[in-house]
Amino acid sequence: MTQDLRAPLSDDELDRLEAILDARPEAMNLEMLDGFFVALVCSPQLVPPSTYLPVVLGEDEPALASLDDAMETPGLLLRYWNMVVGLLATGEPYDPILLAEADEPPTGNDWAAGFLEGVSLGGEAWKELLLDEERGELLLPIFILAHEHDPDPELRPEPLTETQRLELFEGLSAFVPEIHRYFEPHRRAGGLPPERRPVRRTGPKIGRNDPCPCGSGKKFKQCCGRDTQASDGEIQ
Repeated sequence: MTQDLRAPLSDDELDRLEAILDARPEAMNLEMLDGFFVALVCSPQLVPPSTYLPVVLGEDEPALASLDDAMETPGLLLRYWNMVVGLLATGEPYDPILLAEADEPPTGNDWAAGFLEGVSLGGEAWKELLLDEERGELLLPIFILAHEHDPDPELRPEPLTETQRLELFEGLSAFVPEIHRYFEPHRRAGGLPPERRPVRRTGPKIGRNDPCPCGSGKKFKQCCGRDTQASDGEIQ
């Protein structure tokens, strides 16, 4: 039966998509997919499915296990994409999908890693937000969660308390719509940077030489701010 690509996924269909992804060892899980799609929908420039689908499913993975999977999976993913588009269009706080192991609370690490994977595909204009001393803090919860277990101690924040983690989750929910709005002029201009515009501060200014808000004790430019450095045209 042909899928209605405009219809939101039901709980059963979300479970089906999660099972399809979990069956492919190199594919994203559902939490990472959610963060990835959010970043791509927020992106200053359009990233086509031909670019992002191999990243979702695993570039080196064999073909889907069955003809049914091959026909069903792209439709489920497109409908999930449309769900994210619709939710962000409302401007309301975004409720990320955060998975948890049995008897363990969610960490948000995979969501943040998926978001940064989307940033790496979204073009040079992401650097505008990363380097914006007024609004760059919108990405701070994502950096902290993505680097929580980073092998590089310079990027790894101090251990998070349960309260701090919940505050980061609240930051994700509140900041995602702000990130989406930030790049709206770029998307309307076809991905080209708009003229510089005044912005309204939503929190304390974080300078490059200020202590990093993640609590590492290092300067921002030497810790989470290191992600503003780019090479080979990609945000690292």
